Amino acid sequence: MLSFRRRLALAHVVVVTAVLAIAATLTYLSLVASVRAQLDGALLALAEQEASMLAANPALPVIVHEAGAASAPPSYARLDRLVQIIDRDGKVLARSANLGASTLPVDAALLARLADGQAVFENLDYGDEPTRRVSVPVSGGRALAVQVAGSLDDVDHNVDAAGWIFLAMGVVLVVVLTVTGTLMTGRVFGAIDNVTRQAQRISDQTLSDRLPHPGPRDEMGRLIDTLNDMLARLEQAFEAQRRFTADASHELRSPLSRLRTELEITLRRPRGQDEYVEALRSSLDEVVRLTTLAEELLTLARLDSGQESATASAVLIAPILEEVVRRARGTAERRDVDLRLDLHGDREPGAADDADADVDAEQASTITASLSKQLLVLVATNLVDNAVKFAPAGGVVRVSLGAREGWSAVVVEDDGPGIPEEERPRLFERFYRGAGARASDVPGTGLGLALCDAIVRAAGGRIDIDASPLGGGRFTVLLPAPR
Repeated sequence: MLSFRRRLALAHVVVVTAVLAIAATLTYLSLVASVRAQLDGALLALAEQEASMLAANPALPVIVHEAGAASAPPSYARLDRLVQIIDRDGKVLARSANLGASTLPVDAALLARLADGQAVFENLDYGDEPTRRVSVPVSGGRALAVQVAGSLDDVDHNVDAAGWIFLAMGVVLVVVLTVTGTLMTGRVFGAIDNVTRQAQRISDQTLSDRLPHPGPRDEMGRLIDTLNDMLARLEQAFEAQRRFTADASHELRSPLSRLRTELEITLRRPRGQDEYVEALRSSLDEVVRLTTLAEELLTLARLDSGQESATASAVLIAPILEEVVRRARGTAERRDVDLRLDLHGDREPGAADDADADVDAEQASTITASLSKQLLVLVATNLVDNAVKFAPAGGVVRVSLGAREGWSAVVVEDDGPGIPEEERPRLFERFYRGAGARASDVPGTGLGLALCDAIVRAAGGRIDIDASPLGGGRFTVLLPAPR
């Protein structure tokens, strides 16, 4: 089977040959028609001239007006023209001197057409050369028509010569274009082969390598740029996957190690009932942490693979926020944190001044989002739990609901130390924990915010992080409102 390069070259040759053949044929036919039209025009002009002179002088004898006297300059007008004048019976009344004793043939069909007043063009097998003749009727007088004939030999020679010239030019053009096309396709496919060889050397271990750029910003240059951009994205994806695997392994190993250690210590010697209960409770905490981590990893994997859709029919947000805040109040009270839910736009001095998010209670009860209820609960729970866990004792965590043009907004903010500017871009990375989280004794895996971000992005929304007027950080979840 021919390679694509050879098929392309063959198709190029076929197309070029076909186009040249059609163009040459049309040009050749046009030339033939033009040359024959010129001959017919010359014959017709001479015949009409003779006919007009005969019609103008019906009383004079019927003669063919030959060239002028010997003293006059030579005339080439009738050098190869045969002229004769016939009557209604086809009898020759006069003829040019170059006809000698011969006459041009006349048949009954021709006489009938001339009698009807038609000018007749025809080819004759007359003499040693192909001949073209025109017969023009004469109005009045004894003559019926003037016949003028001329040789087609020069016309045929010119046409044949033009045909050979067209053929030679076509062959030369086909050869030149074929060679040029082969060289050009060879150059293009040579560059593609080079890119292919370079790409074959890149593996998952050498994704940092890039394809060499040819230089100019042409189609090949844009292709190389596109492939290099794709390699950069793949490198980032592989690196994120490696970090994710390493971090997941670490996060899974830590509770498993603690669980194993707790069980081994408990089983080393007989213990009292209280000690066994305490050991089981500690083990249960680790199992719960492992279960939560596994569920979060599974949800992330399903979102990444598209197996779980975040979008759903419109769901009311206010009841979900009320349930999430109600469940988090116990933890907030134990940490001495004032957890507030604002669904009617109440503002304290220094609170959020986002006017377009202010709604009254009736409006808040109708705000919806195109997000699965289960996933919306998960997002709200993670954000509220994070704010409560990292809020200082005696602090305030405020949860509010608003509507913006085309968006539903859920805002979670606090009056804590806030989030450093340099940490904000990385907060949604999986297993990333900021300096404050690592320094504190607050448990966590660093998956909560990553999971929230993945869910919200899958639903077509986003999470903005900025400073809160309360003094701490503010997370604003923007979800597309149902249409």
